[in-house]
Amino acid sequence: MTKLIALYRKPADVAAFDKHYFEIHTPLVKQYPGLRKLEITKITGAPIGETKFHLLCEMYFDSQEAMDAALASKEGRAVAKDLMSFAADVVTVFIGEVQ
Repeated sequence: MTKLIALYRKPADVAAFDKHYFEIHTPLVKQYPGLRKLEITKITGAPIGETKFHLLCEMYFDSQEAMDAALASKEGRAVAKDLMSFAADVVTVFIGEVQ
């Protein structure tokens, strides 16, 4: 199983970010073809001190090929366009293999 992971740093306006993320962006992500599971974690702290992170989103696909197809789809292009419109300066995206 392959995961697409988006890690978001705290945005300047958390309320505006959350509104867009949960009302607009997440419904787009849920349209990815082949998406098996979506997990969103609100980061509430760190073991020592404060954290600079706000959210972690994990999107699960059956394989790298399934994820690549989802990203290349019209739905995937809509997700990418939206992401860049509101979170380009606070997001880092990774790809991982579930062990």
